[in-house]
Amino acid sequence: MPILPIGRIPAFWAARDANAPAITHDDRTISWGEFDARTNRLARAYEKLGVKEGDFVTIGLPNGIEFYEACFATWKLGATPQPISARLPQAEREMIVEIAAPSLVVGAPPGAHGAVVCIEAGFEPDASLPDTELPEKTARYWKAPTSGGSTGRPKIIVSNDIGAFDPLEVRLQQEIGRAQLVPGPLYHNGPFSFSMTGITRGNHIIVMTRFDAEETLRLLAEHKVDWVMLVPTMMHRIWNLPEDVRNKYDLSHLRIMLHLAAPCPAWLKEKWIEWLGPSRVHELYGGTEAQGATWISGDEWLLHRGSVGKPAETCEMKIVGEDGRTLGPRETGEVYMRPLSGPGTTYHYLGAASKQIDGGWESIGDIGWMDEDGYLYLADRHTDMILAGGANIYPAEVEAAIDAFAGVRSSAVIGLPDDDMGNTIHAIVDAPEGFDEAALRAHLAERLVRYKIPKSFELAHEPLRDDAGKLRRSALRAERIKARE
Repeated sequence: MPILPIGRIPAFWAARDANAPAITHDDRTISWGEFDARTNRLARAYEKLGVKEGDFVTIGLPNGIEFYEACFATWKLGATPQPISARLPQAEREMIVEIAAPSLVVGAPPGAHGAVVCIEAGFEPDASLPDTELPEKTARYWKAPTSGGSTGRPKIIVSNDIGAFDPLEVRLQQEIGRAQLVPGPLYHNGPFSFSMTGITRGNHIIVMTRFDAEETLRLLAEHKVDWVMLVPTMMHRIWNLPEDVRNKYDLSHLRIMLHLAAPCPAWLKEKWIEWLGPSRVHELYGGTEAQGATWISGDEWLLHRGSVGKPAETCEMKIVGEDGRTLGPRETGEVYMRPLSGPGTTYHYLGAASKQIDGGWESIGDIGWMDEDGYLYLADRHTDMILAGGANIYPAEVEAAIDAFAGVRSSAVIGLPDDDMGNTIHAIVDAPEGFDEAALRAHLAERLVRYKIPKSFELAHEPLRDDAGKLRRSALRAERIKARE
């Protein structure tokens, strides 16, 4: 089967069965024929608004059919979708729009970004526009998700892969014409990427507005779902359901449960392996930048307990010590990786620069070791980035927002262990005259998306930074964890 531009994929599956379900959200299902026609018309509307081949289109829509329609309309014009949270405050969205320079922002009030054209959620194209096939175009970059940055400003991670796929190629263990459940937010790279590749393979996508533990099980059973991606927080909440609730749903059709985005406690993984069977529980480790990745099945994990798997055939990995020396088996150091296609071939940043060491090796900030068989084990995070509920939170970004509050001299943001979320965000605030927590929370709500706002605050009675202006976040975190004991 030849590779097709991703914008052509709906037509490919519609030609096979136009009435088959393509996407379901709540009580609405759209067929492949409807999806192709609606995105043809929407693409023409975007074109009239100024979207051209090679452009970025910033898409800030909630989970739903409209999100997928916006992305495919963008691809049909040879442009690149740039997903963001629909709940971003204006200030944070402004920074992203400034970096991406999109020709269109979907999900923002008209005029919200100066001369950049904006349309709100619920936009419907003029019914007089044709819904027939458009000229074939291929996006130079297939996706451009955002990430927080260590500088406190966001960055955009542009995939260097073109927007084209073979619809009959089985990849990521996603088979052809099955059903896939999407419980995670589509502005995150994992749910975005895996559900889009599921669509290219003719999968029926069932997308949830937001995750709910029992509703996830109900939808898995109702739609006879074959493939689902979860994060450990979701796994924990499902496992915490009463046993009779957890076991009343028929999950016999579920072939792959893939988890990623955060470390999974060994005990929790073991429970899922006991519940579903090892052949159905899989784990992926890697970054949005796609320099490298690992994959491990439950069967392999039982033989290499705690491992995240071997490096994929497309990459190589090594462990590096503090002195820059490549370490041997079972020696702990920083995990570095690079694609076999060459450094810088998988992505490029907008708004940041990549950090490489000699030979084009890159780290995504993890500490770990490899065994004699080449299996990777993660020990800890090396960077100050906080993983909370599968989301990456950069302390500098949150601290910058806190420090802008009247009366705050400085702040330190750390992650504290949490059984449910993996970590919760805790802010230590250096404010000589004290602070009003409610007022500070209101201030942050204007500047940060909700999941980045600290869950708890603490007033510091001494400066948080040393004479060089450095924060010792790891020490602050260790002190507070010890105080809990």
